[in-house]
Amino acid sequence: MLSEDEVKNLITDLESSRVERTISTDKTDKFSEAICAFANDYPNHQKPGYLLIGVDDQGKLANMQISDETLRKLADIRHNGQILPQPAMSVERYVLPEGEVAIVEVSPSRQPPVRYKGKVWIRTGPSKAVANETEERRLIEKRSITARTFDAQPCYEASLGDISLELFQLNYLPSAIDRETLLQNHRSTEQQLASLRLYDLRHHCPSHAAILLLGLNPLFFLQGAYIQYVRFDALTMSNEQLINEKRFSGALIDVAKRLEDFLQDNVIIEQNRRKSAFKERKNYNYPLWALRELLMNAVIHRDYESNAPIHLYEFADRIEIQNPGGLYGDARPENFPKVSDYRNPILAEAMKNLGYVNRFNFGIFNAQAELEKNGNPPAKFQVDIANKFLVTIYRQTS
Repeated sequence: MLSEDEVKNLITDLESSRVERTISTDKTDKFSEAICAFANDYPNHQKPGYLLIGVDDQGKLANMQISDETLRKLADIRHNGQILPQPAMSVERYVLPEGEVAIVEVSPSRQPPVRYKGKVWIRTGPSKAVANETEERRLIEKRSITARTFDAQPCYEASLGDISLELFQLNYLPSAIDRETLLQNHRSTEQQLASLRLYDLRHHCPSHAAILLLGLNPLFFLQGAYIQYVRFDALTMSNEQLINEKRFSGALIDVAKRLEDFLQDNVIIEQNRRKSAFKERKNYNYPLWALRELLMNAVIHRDYESNAPIHLYEFADRIEIQNPGGLYGDARPENFPKVSDYRNPILAEAMKNLGYVNRFNFGIFNAQAELEKNGNPPAKFQVDIANKFLVTIYRQTS
């Protein structure tokens, strides 16, 4: 939290390119563009940028009152999935004698370029603008030095021929980049991939994220990159009661759709119809949306350096999803699921772009709500297993 003197310096320093001021309280696009630009840190300050709400362009407080609703809307920008990768930011209200001010502090991203609604915004002096191709390339080059997560790292053994460019051009690119930018795009395929953290221009190879999302044969490079489904007509694992098994492998863009179709056709069963307030309502053994959300959670958060797959076990009374890799980063047993962190932020971004994730950090809460709505018991999470994460979803029985 900033001191009062630090706040006053931010308000009055009109020359700083790390500060943007506004007296608007409902301009979400304007706020998001500023946050995106600060996250990209194009001038390479390597320091936070600040969005000040309640201060005019001359550095004077507008004698405003900052409501809790305004603070909530500002904080929600981080989670709504419009800025990708997710920005690291905090929101605080400061009460000064001249009035109140809300300050959004935005840390530089380790995974630039950051986009808002498919566009890369940067600071150019005291103003912001959409980055041109040269500016975006500079951000890409900066990222190659700071990449930390496994999905962002280059897959040195792979080449452009190991990924499906058709999937990229027809399926993923239009979902990730706004149409106006695509129409003006004259960059090479490698540059297009690199702008979405799917190609390393320095080493001339796809990233691990590209192999997972678009790979022609991801298992050649990452032996555990598949989902193993097994169904038992019993309460425990039994070879005698094993009645179905299937492996889902290949590019995640395809796997996600095939998996959803499989669940719909082979796992989800309409059990009965419940009447409420003179209306008939369908009821299922498991709600599809909750299963899909929890499976996508496993895909996003699993450890892809492990040779073990994601296990999807269906028993007579429950479904278990087990993936390699326990809680990651800031997530701990004592704060889960209120606190989330991303082991594979590029995959998380891709699942959001493709529509498999609606909002960040809300997947588990939404899945629990869908289970309750369908009449299932709440899902249970076991987070104390070494290097593993297990979720159990119980069948609806009423």
